[in-house]
Order: sequence, then structure tokens, then C-alpha cells
Amino acid sequence: MKKWFRRNSVQEAIAGYTFLLPNLLGFILFTSLPVLASLLLSFMKWDLLSWPPRFVGFENFIHLFQDPDFWKYCWNTVYLMMGIPLGMGGSLMLALFMNQKLKGIVFFRTIYFLPTLCSGVAIFMLWRIMYNPEFGAINTMIAKFGTMIGLNLQGPNWLNDEAWAKPALILMGVWQSIGGYNMILYLAALQGVPRELYDAAEVDGANSWQKFWAVTWPQISPTTFFIAIMSVIGGFQGGFDSARIMTGGGPNGSTTTIIYELYNNAFVWYKMGYAAAIAWVLFVIVFIFTLLQWRFYGNKVHY
Repeated sequence: MKKWFRRNSVQEAIAGYTFLLPNLLGFILFTSLPVLASLLLSFMKWDLLSWPPRFVGFENFIHLFQDPDFWKYCWNTVYLMMGIPLGMGGSLMLALFMNQKLKGIVFFRTIYFLPTLCSGVAIFMLWRIMYNPEFGAINTMIAKFGTMIGLNLQGPNWLNDEAWAKPALILMGVWQSIGGYNMILYLAALQGVPRELYDAAEVDGANSWQKFWAVTWPQISPTTFFIAIMSVIGGFQGGFDSARIMTGGGPNGSTTTIIYELYNNAFVWYKMGYAAAIAWVLFVIVFIFTLLQWRFYGNKVHY
């Protein structure tokens, strides 16, 4: 009997590992090995056309940390991430409105979510036209508003002015993210708040604002924490599409982010080793910021 159970357990284990094998092989071939190869490549100099790569040790990292442009692009990345709290706040407010039991509310939820389903390239091209200083919709509205109040108002040269390029991208990013997946996550969290907690708060005489801070906010804090971490990670890894399509990283590198600099070094200038070094520095930055978020805000989450 023991031999039968042992043989049966071995057969079940073999069957289980057989089902896991395709996914495991895919993970090794398409994730683990490329990550390990990029780490090795970060210590080499390779132009993608010659073979073999030349080992240079820490030269790529030393040059990277001594490059003032890299720190400028780091600042650009962090600056563009200032739109994260605006987007999160807007998503929460929109989710609060979408959580109302009103007739036709499903239609409005769909409408606000539609920009997320649209092609990113199409959205960036649309906003590029809207930001046009001569015939763009935004500057046209500014000029008409100035005419209404008796002033000659002219909008800025949004994407070609260093002072306005990053705010313009932040505005577009906030518009794009407010009705997206963050709104869906907040909406799901709001619908999971027990109604009994609101009833108890009403018995205690709490108004709408007090119910939000005493009941809603603590109950959705895990969702807020998750969105904050994922938004920061996405912020450090973002900025490529908008820079590539709308500004080309300009003017004067004011909208070039870390990931766009990585792309340029890898596929424009063919500095594969240097690009790999940028990727690993970016990984360390994201890892440190994630740990800091867990350290300072993880204990404030209500589970």
C-alpha cells in the first residue's frame, strides 16, 4: 500500500511539473537569460555590429555617473512624475462619482474609460495637434477667452519651450490616467466598503466629509498604496512614447527621460553596453524607491 501511494505521488508530481514546464522554459528563455545577458553586457562595450563585445569593467557605470546629461534626464523623469498625485486624486474623485447609483452610470463609466483603450500613438498625435501654437485648440481657446475679457492673450509654444514642455506632458498624462485603470481599481475598492460602517458613522452624526476620512479613506488605503507603488514604477519606466512622438526628447533635452535615453543609446547610437548600464541603474533606482515606499507608508495601510 505504501509503495502504491508513493508511486501515485511521484506520478502526480511528474504530471504537475510537466504542466509547469512550458511556462518555466518560457520564463528562463525569454526573461531570466535576457536579464542575465544585460547584466553581463553592462560591463562591456559593444556596437551591435561587431563581435565579440569588449570587456571594459565598470567604465560604463563610471561614465554614466559622471555624465551631467544623465542626471538632467533623471530630473526630467522625476519632474514628469509630479503628475502622479494629480492623476491619483482625479481617479479617486471620478471613482466616487462613478460609484453613485444613478441611471445610466454604466454608460459614463465606459465613456471615461475609453481613452485607456485608444492607441497611445493616436492620443499623442492628437495632443500634439492640440498643443500647436498657431492653430491648436488650447491656444485658440486661450485667445478667445482673452477676447472675451478684453485682453490680447496668446498661449505659449507648448512643446518647443523648455519652460512649458514638461508641464504640457504632465497635463496630457493626467488627462489620460484619470479615467483609466486607477479609476477602475478605486471603483472596485469603493464597492467593497461595508455599508454597515457608513450606517454606524451616520448614527454618530458624521457628515459626508467625515465619513470619507473615517470610513472610505482607511478602507481603500490598500488600493491607494498599490496604485502609488505601481505608478512610481511606471513613472520611472515611462516617458518614452510621448518623448518619441511629441517632442523627440526636446527642446534641448528637457523632455528626455531615463528610458528614452536608454533607447537612444541602444538603438540609435548602438551603445549596447552603455544602454545596459543605464537599465541596471534604473532598476536600482526603482528598487530603492519601492523599498522606501514600503518602509514609510506600508505601516499606514489598513488591512
